[in-house]
Amino acid sequence: MPPPSDIVKVAIEWPGAFPKLMEIDQKKPLLAIIKEVCEGWSLGNHENFALQIADATNFYITEKNRNDIKNGSILRLTTSPYQTAVQLHERIQSSSMDAKLEALKDLANASRDITFAQEFINLDGISLLTQMVESGNDFGDLLSFTLTAFVELMDHGIVSWDTFSVAFIKKIASYVNKSAMDTAVLQRSLAILESMVLNSQDLYHKVAQEITIGQLIPHLQGTDQDIQTYTIAVINALFLKAPEEKRQFDEHIVDILNCPLTEMAHILAQKQLRSIILSNVIRSPTPINDEMAHQLYMLQVLTFNLLEDRMMTKMDPQDQAQRDIIFELRRIAFDVECAPNNSGSIEKRKSMYTRDYKKLGFINHVNPAVDFTQIPPGMLALDNMLYFARHHQDAYIRIVLENSSREDKHECPFGRSSIELTKMLCEILKVGVLPSENCHDFHPMFFTHDRSFEEFFCICIQLLNKTWKEMRATSEDFNKVMQVVREQIMRALTLKPNSLDQFKSRLQNLSYTEILKIRQSERMNQEDFQSRPILELREKIQPEIMELIKQQRLNRLCEGTCFRKISSRRRQDKFWYCRLSPNHKVLHYGDLEECPQGEVPHDSLQDKLPVADIKAVITGKDCPHMKEKGALKLNKEVLELAFSVLYESDEYLNFIAPDRHEYCVWTDGLNALLGKEMTSDYTKSDMDTLLSMEMKLRLLDLENIQIPEAPPPIPKEPSNYDFVYDCN
Repeated sequence: MPPPSDIVKVAIEWPGAFPKLMEIDQKKPLLAIIKEVCEGWSLGNHENFALQIADATNFYITEKNRNDIKNGSILRLTTSPYQTAVQLHERIQSSSMDAKLEALKDLANASRDITFAQEFINLDGISLLTQMVESGNDFGDLLSFTLTAFVELMDHGIVSWDTFSVAFIKKIASYVNKSAMDTAVLQRSLAILESMVLNSQDLYHKVAQEITIGQLIPHLQGTDQDIQTYTIAVINALFLKAPEEKRQFDEHIVDILNCPLTEMAHILAQKQLRSIILSNVIRSPTPINDEMAHQLYMLQVLTFNLLEDRMMTKMDPQDQAQRDIIFELRRIAFDVECAPNNSGSIEKRKSMYTRDYKKLGFINHVNPAVDFTQIPPGMLALDNMLYFARHHQDAYIRIVLENSSREDKHECPFGRSSIELTKMLCEILKVGVLPSENCHDFHPMFFTHDRSFEEFFCICIQLLNKTWKEMRATSEDFNKVMQVVREQIMRALTLKPNSLDQFKSRLQNLSYTEILKIRQSERMNQEDFQSRPILELREKIQPEIMELIKQQRLNRLCEGTCFRKISSRRRQDKFWYCRLSPNHKVLHYGDLEECPQGEVPHDSLQDKLPVADIKAVITGKDCPHMKEKGALKLNKEVLELAFSVLYESDEYLNFIAPDRHEYCVWTDGLNALLGKEMTSDYTKSDMDTLLSMEMKLRLLDLENIQIPEAPPPIPKEPSNYDFVYDCN
């Protein structure tokens, strides 16, 4: 007869004694269990003791988390969180440097547990740590472990960041501003500054007064990628929390750089930061890790989001300064100066302007300013057109004159094309959309130029004109041309070019003819035969394919996945791993110190969840961890990657998948374990691909074409390259 579900068999350790095997009744109060354990070793004052998980985490067992104890768990009897907090509170004030260092090491380790953290904070431990930092008496490892303990305690969200003094902020900032500082101290200091800025608007202003871009730049010029990552994270935090009036990148950099307010100063500031990130981070021989890639992605998104204001600003047809930009486009294109007011009749001048505006490709020939009242792209389109006209003048003039000399129905309207292209590029780069917490999809080419968006536009407007000619398009084909251009741009971006020139050369290889070939090839690969015998065959083999997909999903779950623990306070390099047992009966999971390179063995994962106990799989905003207060700040993309496993009555195992593919694999696999239908997009895609492949193989078999069991061998490299092909 199996033991009751409330009875858990565990081993309990006590220093200097043999471990005990015990059966714990989960219905029994935790204090009563601890008392029973203490009496077994003849220990008095049981209220001064507690149970811990005996692993690297050393987390305390409480009434809230006691259901995490599974059969076979190893526990440790130890002093209670309160007693430990009192002891450490005294020990870190020791006059002996060695004793103090050991105490701070223990504090940094214990502070990861929220139960201990609450007790230590109740003893005013945060104030004690800040006083120790402000005193400036500790250096090296002492200071490093003090800051580590502080970061761990603050990460629990128990204490508000607004409670810290200016003296403490200045001290932390001084560690960042020093040219030679201990790496661990510098890393913790940068992490603290990032959290301060992200969690308090008031602290943003105080930190911005102490830290300048000029002082952060030397940390980017080093070789330690962790320091570089934290440095860019601080820059991103300052960037993200800057007030609206300082949100413009040039102005913000001047503000925190403390440069004189001259045009040259902020151009140089922006260029220096960008070029240093490009040369010391992106083009560094050290491979970029996921966290660095995420920070670069954040910086890229925040930079492009500065265009949102212009993108959502309508042109005022009565604003003379804005109208002068349109006059400038006309002047550059047709090499004409604005005629004096008394030269020629008003009607003649209007006719001349109307003719030129038509050649420039505006929809409204009489008053082109009306074309820029559509948002998006608003004034951003006009900014791009002026940049193209001034910085790529020859190409601009060639496009305008080339199209003005064509027949009306074949001309590519430069004005209309520029407006629609700007709107398309904003959609592709997601201008105005908040950065995702999980994404690390940055493009190195956007860090190679100070005006990367404008240069991106200049390349794409020339591509549009080239594609228009290749398609021999007319005005009725405008939307078709834009679709082809979008596909060309997206395919070139997928290859992640390292520079704008490389992006341009890849676009050259993606001509309209090449796009047609690619489309035709994709259509052939996805061809769906509609004849009745074929449809019947598809229907017959579909269950086999679905079973194959199911086995693949379960095999992936058996391999396991590393998930990142995400905090609403700041990104943390904390991971946990989950995998399915080979017999598909148990989910093994546990915390990790770092992301593993391969599979994690079952025996190293401390916790287990029997598949038989799983009641349901919940996704998206219905997940418990998405309903928490801190989760309200998470964006749509994180919500789309969240899922939870409900077991027992109201217990959950919460996940946030690293990407969409892993999300589909896990939700499909868990539904398959529960005997439910696999409904993800990837299941449909895999079904279509495998069905198409199986159909083609069976049709080839009908034609009696022999398909080898193994692929043919790769041809050997010729030993002699001295040969000539005879064309005759």
